[in-house]
Amino acid sequence: MIVRPRLHWLRMLFVWRGSVVPRIVWRLGFFLALSCLVVAMGPPSFRLEPGPLGLVGVALAIFLGFRNSTAYDRFWEGRKLWGALVIVSRSITRQALTLPTPALTRDERRDVCDRLRALALTLNHQLRQTQADVTTLPEGVREQVLRAEHRPARVLMGLAEWLAEQRRQGRLSDLLVASLDENLNRLSEVIGGCERIAATPIPYVYSVMLHRTVYLYSLLLPFALAGGLGWATPLVSVFISYTFIALDTVTAELEDPFGTEPNDLPLDALTRHVERAVLELAGEPLPPALLPDDRFVLT
Repeated sequence: MIVRPRLHWLRMLFVWRGSVVPRIVWRLGFFLALSCLVVAMGPPSFRLEPGPLGLVGVALAIFLGFRNSTAYDRFWEGRKLWGALVIVSRSITRQALTLPTPALTRDERRDVCDRLRALALTLNHQLRQTQADVTTLPEGVREQVLRAEHRPARVLMGLAEWLAEQRRQGRLSDLLVASLDENLNRLSEVIGGCERIAATPIPYVYSVMLHRTVYLYSLLLPFALAGGLGWATPLVSVFISYTFIALDTVTAELEDPFGTEPNDLPLDALTRHVERAVLELAGEPLPPALLPDDRFVLT
């Protein structure tokens, strides 16, 4: 995720780091060169009327706006699910540390915190399809998690087993067990919601259609503008192409909010936030919070 201080409106016009321009500058350069070539060669053998092409541009803008809204809905739902993960993790930690009678020992408190930290960590790496470090788990549970295909679900199962053990020992009443189990159900909903977003992308054929239309429109634009604008054609053509290509590029990033591109969710930072939240409640030392790098990207 791009995280940087709010800039003055004038500086925003020329901002480079954190914008999409570095990723599309070569494509814009191609359309700039094409526009200059069309103008330099004089009137083309065929001429496109600006009116019909303008109608195509309006329709294209509407479809791109719809796709952008759909992609942002996926991005925002992913952020809400991770926000719920933070809230529920705090609630379970608070209940686990205050409700059992007799109170948990320090090792038992740390065990609960490690399980919740491991849940966020394994969910992060499952969504990004990378290898998670589960060394924070107790040794007995660690082996079970390493053998599991869906590791967050296995960590959640370990929390349910811990809860059942507290009930068998008489440290939690049935009413308190029901309250804690409801929070475990909420964690299960978070895991399932994230898996649904990650496993169900925007239909590929829809993305391909819009992508092709954007570049075909940008390709034809100089031929429609050259007759009326002359040497202003490259400037106008590239500006319009920038608008459509940049929106198409950003939308492609947002539709997969759990990836590693600059505008995706900062899952590493959110995972660290969960770790700090549960450890602070347990009175344990806190790992440092993650900050944006020198390019204003928070991983």
